[in-house]
Amino acid sequence: MVQATYDMRVRQQLSLTPRLQQSVKLLQMSALEFTQELQQAIATNPFLEEDDQDDAPPAGETVLSVDRNAGEISQAEEADLRASEPPPFDPEPYSAPYPSDRSRDDDGDERPDVGQWTHSCVGLHDHLHQQLCGYRLGARDRLLAEVIIEALDEDGYLRQDLDELAVSLAISPPPHPDEWMVALKLVQHLDAPGLAARSLGECLRLQLESLDPGTPGRMLAMEIAGSHLDLMARRETAELRRKLGCNESELAVACRLIRSLNPRPGLAFSEPESDHIVPDVIVRKVRNRWIITTNPAVMPKARLHQAYANLFRKARYDDRAPLAQELQEARWLIRNVEQRFATIQRVAEAIVAHQRTFFDYGEIALKPLVLRKVAEELDLHESTVSRATNNKYMATPRGVFEFKHFFSRELATDTGGRCSAAAVRALIRDMIAAENPREPLSDVALTRLLAEQGVVVARRTVTKYRDLMKVPPAELRKQP
Repeated sequence: MVQATYDMRVRQQLSLTPRLQQSVKLLQMSALEFTQELQQAIATNPFLEEDDQDDAPPAGETVLSVDRNAGEISQAEEADLRASEPPPFDPEPYSAPYPSDRSRDDDGDERPDVGQWTHSCVGLHDHLHQQLCGYRLGARDRLLAEVIIEALDEDGYLRQDLDELAVSLAISPPPHPDEWMVALKLVQHLDAPGLAARSLGECLRLQLESLDPGTPGRMLAMEIAGSHLDLMARRETAELRRKLGCNESELAVACRLIRSLNPRPGLAFSEPESDHIVPDVIVRKVRNRWIITTNPAVMPKARLHQAYANLFRKARYDDRAPLAQELQEARWLIRNVEQRFATIQRVAEAIVAHQRTFFDYGEIALKPLVLRKVAEELDLHESTVSRATNNKYMATPRGVFEFKHFFSRELATDTGGRCSAAAVRALIRDMIAAENPREPLSDVALTRLLAEQGVVVARRTVTKYRDLMKVPPAELRKQP
């Protein structure tokens, strides 16, 4: 017989208040996520409203929404969040109209969202189906062509065998291989040359066949694409000349023609990625001083609905708990958003102070910097600084950079000085840009040149940095 037993234990557990959970969540948000949370808060909390006035709102009245499911943080980070409230914001730099104000005309009517005017790209499959509609085909032939179109991948290749397509197609009688080939040839000539190819060689050959017969090097290029692409990839020019029976100049013309072709024709119909980056801070130089300001586009213009708050305080009824919670959350949001922008501003100022040479001279002057050093200077926990730099961007005269870009590990020099890994990558990039295309620098040569400039790194480190920059090795950079 099973008997129930009771065991009493004492355990300490760190528990965050809803306000601290919200503060942590706001700090790690990107600018776009912050804007979405703001709009949701205004839509759901009756004590929040958009500030339609031309002048900036009073300090401490910018808001956002609450989420009580934020993750756990360390005890030291909690101490950071429990610290004194940040100094009041100066609203003058952030007085630009809130973006939603520009969506209304002079009569107050809402205008269509600019997103509705965005051009919508037609995908590869839809485009080919539209092209197929221009052909007078029988039902059976049209069905086979549509099946091939749907089997194309995003690169425009037909990766499946025709026999596999036949198994998945339940029609009677089963399609003959000749019928499949007719449908395949039709799809290959619908639009851009190279689509519906079953291999890279066939893709290049289809594009070469569509060129003018008088194109220099066309016939030799078709022979290379059909049988000798592996030799061309390995740059075995001597073997290619022997097999093709051509001289060096003729081979060079044919190889240049092949390199001008598109090995992935289907990507021309893919919808371009629309990843928008909104910088959190703007860095500009004024009278030899670098000034850091918060981007007005990410500063929300919203405030506590004072009329509703006054009515709530004067109301006399029993069940005030739900509205009281909404009002308390609105006040938390006001303070937490101030703390979010104050922390980001402080971290940005510390970064600019450490990396002044980068802003003056460029990537090659980027100094080593770690999160711990910034955290110690600002008297914050390292995880707090990490949250403040995650998905945060800085607009500078040299471009838009993520905060994380300015944190790079330290490498040794033979003089005992300091050099950042980002500066070494910049040196490698400059060396490769200045190399002789006919005699590109190998990783060993790059390592030797870096050593001559006092930067001591291993060859495998140079290889890793070159791969990170997506630069091919020397044998693939060599030009005939």
